[in-house]
Amino acid sequence: MKNFIEVGKTEEEQVEQIKKWVKDNGMQIFAGIAIGLSGIWGMDAYKSYQNAQSLEARTLYLNVAINPNNSKALEQLSAEHEDSGYLEQANLLLAKNAVNNKNYTQALEYLAPLNASNNNQIAKIATLRTASLHLEMGNFKQALEVLNSASSGEFNGLYNQLKGDIYLADNQTDNAKKHYQLALKQISQDSKLRNLISIKLNDLN
Repeated sequence: MKNFIEVGKTEEEQVEQIKKWVKDNGMQIFAGIAIGLSGIWGMDAYKSYQNAQSLEARTLYLNVAINPNNSKALEQLSAEHEDSGYLEQANLLLAKNAVNNKNYTQALEYLAPLNASNNNQIAKIATLRTASLHLEMGNFKQALEVLNSASSGEFNGLYNQLKGDIYLADNQTDNAKKHYQLALKQISQDSKLRNLISIKLNDLN
């Protein structure tokens, strides 16, 4: 951009030149300032809105956590904050509550949408719990199908440990051993789960 003050002019001439430049470009200057400020204020308003939405979603989730029978809070959380993450946490909590009440079918309903969650950790936890419920219900084939249809990634040790439990419950001893052995190779050395798997494996030898 060309300098609006020409070098070499006297001080008085430069002052007059500045006045003329401001007069000619004043509206553009003020418009630019206004746009800049509105952008800042708009961003602040958006952040405030986001914070308010997050607070409301968290409040609704806590209401469900305190009282799992609070259907109104759950419905509002589902309708207004579906993508907040708190709805998925609420469904996990409600599934656990249903299991405590031996209502396994209802627990599976809460877990169903979570198996395809965009949150990788939520999806894997839901998969493990879904398979565990099918195991508890004696649905061994379905339990294995749930685990085999999902990628395990960093959860592979837990997946294989659960597969071992499923095969053991279905009297498939060799398959149970195989998956317990795999689980021991995949689970970290400092995991407390290793002792439990080792005990199960030793019982089969």
